[in-house]
Amino acid sequence: MFQVEKTTKALIAWIRKWFEQNGKGCNAVVGISGGKDSSIVAALCVEALGKERVIGVLMPNGEQSDIDCSKLLVSTLGIPYYVCNVKDGVDGVLNAIRESGVEPSRQTIVNLPPRIRMSTLYALSQSMNGRVANTCNLSEDWVGYSTRYGDAAGDFSPLGKLTVQEVKEIGKYLGLPTVLVDKTPSDGLSGKTDEDNLGFTYAVLDQYIRTGVCEDPDVKARIDRLHTLNAFKLKPIPCYEYLED
Repeated sequence: MFQVEKTTKALIAWIRKWFEQNGKGCNAVVGISGGKDSSIVAALCVEALGKERVIGVLMPNGEQSDIDCSKLLVSTLGIPYYVCNVKDGVDGVLNAIRESGVEPSRQTIVNLPPRIRMSTLYALSQSMNGRVANTCNLSEDWVGYSTRYGDAAGDFSPLGKLTVQEVKEIGKYLGLPTVLVDKTPSDGLSGKTDEDNLGFTYAVLDQYIRTGVCEDPDVKARIDRLHTLNAFKLKPIPCYEYLED
């Protein structure tokens, strides 16, 4: 019984209030991937702040096959945008690791681009009076399908408590192009869709998150395992509590 109109209006008000308290007059800086999450976050920020205060950043890693989707989004919203190709930065770090005598693992190669992208977003944000938007949703976070200090970072997170299905409803309510809202989600790194990598659909995951029901015991076990393994990503960095005698 998701109330899309009520939730969307509440999100817009929340973004507006957050900026009043944490960056009055600042711009929202959003990494635009061409997928639903970044598209919907950008659209919500436009509704909250006005298009003149929302900056889109397109960050292909060399060639990006779906960059037209990113350009469609910024054109639809009418927001200013910048293209920062991260390939030289990614290659530079990987080459430096190899020159140090270490061969980067597959996980290193997959997770480095989102970390470089987040560094790029913060560098641009600091140069343009900005605050960086986090574009993760609850479904991805639940099973750790995000890169720590990569796409999991940010200053404010409009979609962090909403499932994929709920996010899509918001996108449709906002009138975004269907090709963006219903686009098959992928990380743009491994060549596979999110659901291929996870081993289950977002529909099944979302139902489990909201109702606790998962009819396939093997899928339930996999979701529970991923949730347990990745719970640390959602917690603050543990700190030693120094107490003077």
